[in-house]
Amino acid sequence: MSLDDKAVKPHDRLAKALADDMAAVDVLIGERMASENAPRIPEVTAHLVGAGGKRLRPMLTVAAARLCGYEGTFHHNLAAAVEFIHTATLLHDDVVDESRQRRGRPTANLLWDNKSSVLVGDYLFARSFQLMTDTQNLRVLSILSNASAIITEGEVLQLSAAEDMKTSEETYYKVIRGKTAALFSASTEAGAVLSGAPETQVEALRDYGEALGIAFQVVDDLLDYLSDAATMGKNVGDDFRERKLTLPVIKAIAKADEEGRAFWKRVIEKGDQREGDLEHALELMQANGALEETRAAALGWADRGRARLAELPGSELRDMLDDLADYVVARLR
Repeated sequence: MSLDDKAVKPHDRLAKALADDMAAVDVLIGERMASENAPRIPEVTAHLVGAGGKRLRPMLTVAAARLCGYEGTFHHNLAAAVEFIHTATLLHDDVVDESRQRRGRPTANLLWDNKSSVLVGDYLFARSFQLMTDTQNLRVLSILSNASAIITEGEVLQLSAAEDMKTSEETYYKVIRGKTAALFSASTEAGAVLSGAPETQVEALRDYGEALGIAFQVVDDLLDYLSDAATMGKNVGDDFRERKLTLPVIKAIAKADEEGRAFWKRVIEKGDQREGDLEHALELMQANGALEETRAAALGWADRGRARLAELPGSELRDMLDDLADYVVARLR
């Protein structure tokens, strides 16, 4: 989901508050994505890293560490590692999904090729583990390495659930907990652990990150049907054309009558999509309340995250993270 809305942007306020830290993170990213022997690695990485992303996940790591009183510099390593994990997954995802656009620009697999995208993604995963081990904190290494495994599990589960009309909401949430929320959660948890925060604060920040990530993905899936290419940075209806069982579709199928189920079976299971089908899908989702229920789910997850955040001591950073959770779902209110 793009956060480039013209409204007030809490992530920009967060970036300003953490500007010195994030400048140091950017330096590390530039150093560690370099390769003397394979110049294509920094070329491919720079194309995606420099595509206008907001560095939200590494900012969460830095913010969590600062919120818990950390005064060292290893949070920069963790933040850079988080950004590399995220970038690697995007490179791999675009190959798997055969995507042609990312953040409003051609994908790396389109500009170069699938092999380059996969191998550069692998390189970034390796670099991320080097950055983690620099901290000499075994628990932090465990958190981020576990998140990397969970992300892959989520992607594989999504493959197995794709185009299957029996996919349940439970399975959907397992998928997005893996593919999206796991890294959000690990980002905030790792920052708190690095700082030596009390376990109650670690757990609160971990849960905040997970809820934020889930809300983030549910909004993304909903806006795929309701937004526009300029806002999303990808083509509207891509999930429909790729026959993905996202929450709006799962809810619509569960509520469909016989005629509706026949439509979903044709366009999702059989892949027989015709002109006007996207518009008809929208009509069905609107008529049976699937879009509104998805909206309510996203708002609920954002509220859940903010409730966990409220358990931490009050501070300007905490208020910014609270505003961020609200902003993720702001366009749905």
